[in-house]
Amino acid sequence: MSKNVLIPVSLVKQVIELLGYWDISKYDRMICEDYGDILRSLNIKLQKLELRDAYAKIITAGNQDDRHDARIEYLWQNARLNDASADDRPV
Repeated sequence: MSKNVLIPVSLVKQVIELLGYWDISKYDRMICEDYGDILRSLNIKLQKLELRDAYAKIITAGNQDDRHDARIEYLWQNARLNDASADDRPV
């Protein structure tokens, strides 16, 4: 049973920042792996939200120059997301 919840983006950013400060190297390997998986998943989720915002800027651009700039930003963010997602794939 999986349910989704709404969490403000600012809170997600705070959680990611907080987790980034924690030194868990002294814990069991399984905890370290879970920690890494959770932090990676939160970062990917944040990147997906940013990608959606970048796409919206393409749609709402006022002129061709703004649309072109927004498209370039979207493509750059999409490539970054694909790189981060590729790191999660098993070899």
